[in-house]
Amino acid sequence: MKILFLSSGSRVPSSRFRILPYVRHFQAEGHTCVVANSFPQKYDYFPWLGFRPSQLLKRGVRWWHWLRAKLIDFDIVFIDREIFDNTTTAAEERFKRCCRRLVLDLDDAVFLRHPQKFDRLLNMADLVICGNRFLIEKVRPNNERTLLIPTCVDMVDYEMRNASDGGRPVVGWMGTTGNLKYIDVVAEALRTLAREVEFEFRVVVPDISPLSDINLDGVNVVHEPWQPQTEVKQIQAFDIGLMPLFPDQEWDVYKCGLKLIQYLAVGVPGIAAPVGVNVEIIDENRNGFVAQETVEWCQALRTLLKDSHMCQTMGERGRLAVTERYSIQANYPVLRNALTKLVAE
Repeated sequence: MKILFLSSGSRVPSSRFRILPYVRHFQAEGHTCVVANSFPQKYDYFPWLGFRPSQLLKRGVRWWHWLRAKLIDFDIVFIDREIFDNTTTAAEERFKRCCRRLVLDLDDAVFLRHPQKFDRLLNMADLVICGNRFLIEKVRPNNERTLLIPTCVDMVDYEMRNASDGGRPVVGWMGTTGNLKYIDVVAEALRTLAREVEFEFRVVVPDISPLSDINLDGVNVVHEPWQPQTEVKQIQAFDIGLMPLFPDQEWDVYKCGLKLIQYLAVGVPGIAAPVGVNVEIIDENRNGFVAQETVEWCQALRTLLKDSHMCQTMGERGRLAVTERYSIQANYPVLRNALTKLVAE
């Protein structure tokens, strides 16, 4: 197969976890893969250039990708969410005309931003790959040709963490600066536990400044700047991983639980809000806990902070679950077979 991957950018999580790891496997089996990254990254712009000129540059780069697609004659164009974060589908239509098949990959509720655009994209796609069953339920009224591929991690990169040395436990959260708002969900529980048990709340994020708006009085907060090259080691240093979400936000229902999967992959038990796919990833009382109310967050944190052996056991079960269901190794054959069948048709 010859596949053109239109990526949101090499640093965008959807590309880092839903395109690049699979490309390595496709290439190892002899398939031709070209990854065409948005430049600048789809959701970014160059401050020194300005917003509008940056958007023009993105369009120019995508025109070049289209010209290249016309010359190479790809079997599939694989689009990461959408080409541009706007209301138009003109670029997707151009690629659809010059490539034999169009595959759309969805890992988030991007359709909430531009619903009419996504109705058109779904009707245009020959296959829609969805990161969870909630996305599939949203897509199927427009397109029944769907495939469930969860957002996965490559187990080669995610080694099991070392057992706790018995020192001060680390409760961790990793994410983007824009998602620091979710820590407000668990802030009261963290304040309560800080009065009972000594622990470190480690926040791995590029910029921690928005956290100043959240009341974490008495909590030992440690900021560690996120680095893509070291993020696995940063997670391995956690004893407990948190994934709070807002219970009444439609956007959160469609999330793919990547943060939680990353924790479990290295043997860190998770505590997560029972929103969307989180309730499927967490096997209650085996690899972590779900918590919605503050009292539930307190109980889950209290249980794990006071029992390092339970943390270790739950972490081992979590890693096994990720290996079986949320790893590249488990899902690559499913993706390859679906794309091979699509080309054959």
